[in-house]
Amino acid sequence: MALPPCVGIGKGTRIEPAILVSSLFYCNFAFSKPKYLSARQKEIYMDRILITGASGFIGSFIVEEALAKGMEVWAAVRKSSSRAFLTDNRIHFIQLTLSDASRLCEELQDHAFDYVVHAAGVTKCLHAEDFHKVNTLGTENLVKALIATHQPLRRFVYLSSLSIFGPIREQQPYGEILDTDTPQPNTAYGRSKLAAEQFLDSLKAAGTDFPFVVLRPTGVYGPRERDYFMMAKSIKQHVDFAVGYKQQDITFVYVTDVVQAVFLALDHGPVGAKYFLSDGEVYISRAFSDCLRHELGDPWWIRFKAPLWVLRAVTFFGEYWGRLTGKITALNTDKYHILCQRNWRCDIQPAITQLGYHPQVLLKEGVRRTVQWYKENKWL
Repeated sequence: MALPPCVGIGKGTRIEPAILVSSLFYCNFAFSKPKYLSARQKEIYMDRILITGASGFIGSFIVEEALAKGMEVWAAVRKSSSRAFLTDNRIHFIQLTLSDASRLCEELQDHAFDYVVHAAGVTKCLHAEDFHKVNTLGTENLVKALIATHQPLRRFVYLSSLSIFGPIREQQPYGEILDTDTPQPNTAYGRSKLAAEQFLDSLKAAGTDFPFVVLRPTGVYGPRERDYFMMAKSIKQHVDFAVGYKQQDITFVYVTDVVQAVFLALDHGPVGAKYFLSDGEVYISRAFSDCLRHELGDPWWIRFKAPLWVLRAVTFFGEYWGRLTGKITALNTDKYHILCQRNWRCDIQPAITQLGYHPQVLLKEGVRRTVQWYKENKWL
């Protein structure tokens, strides 16, 4: 942060009173902003928001919305990260070493953030332990560094996942997964996200003043997303693949509705609250494929529906090949467990009543927008 003229003035230097007063005000205000601001102060001061995972699918949309709201946006990215969706010249970039708490303190010590949205994380890895290193320890290190550097945080929003609960309420008729249910994650990804949530809970239990809120979206889709894009690409090539014969209830949430919830959570909901996010509807397993096919012009296709043991074999060899070649693949053990899970219903009523969350985009319209973007950007 650049220091104003009140810092480093030599002996005997004459300063105009108005400049001195304004400079002292700037110094005091920049480093110790009051919790409640007057209308005039709000005009002077832009809320500073740090967004981790800013170059990613969800993170890039959060950056865009923060800019639209007139915030001073700091995008945390890696050196190797693509900035294809971060081209606005108002964006400030910062590199954070989430794997090293002490380096994080050095990287954060000259900054003051009002809000932090932690969207960084991994959804697939070569080795299961990497989920813990990135999703769990990365979150712990960031939070510890924010506390150690005395950030003036008004809210820390952590993007978790419905996957932390695993296959529960699987007896038909399926019921909505509730916040009061006991998580039983059966994926390395889900376990790593749950462990990060438990770390945040431990801060609250210890009486640490850290204003966090957790969001747990179900399957997030939209422009720029690559896993669902692979489905669209496959259908365009006339092939659709499904597994399992038992009824599967699926939920989805469009990316801009997740972003809506993020910004509502900045000043709504009690500290420590956790919210499921979906579009409020429940879909059959083939609904997403049907919508994709329609938006692609209803091409002829062959739909394969295989037993779960076929999927297990495919993901086993896919994961083995990935480790052999050093390339991360979506065909892995986690993907097997995710596709096996039959119940993805969740209760979004707390998000509606406490955050004021109201999903705007249902699946048919969301897929239309997504496929349109894929086409416009030459992905399809």
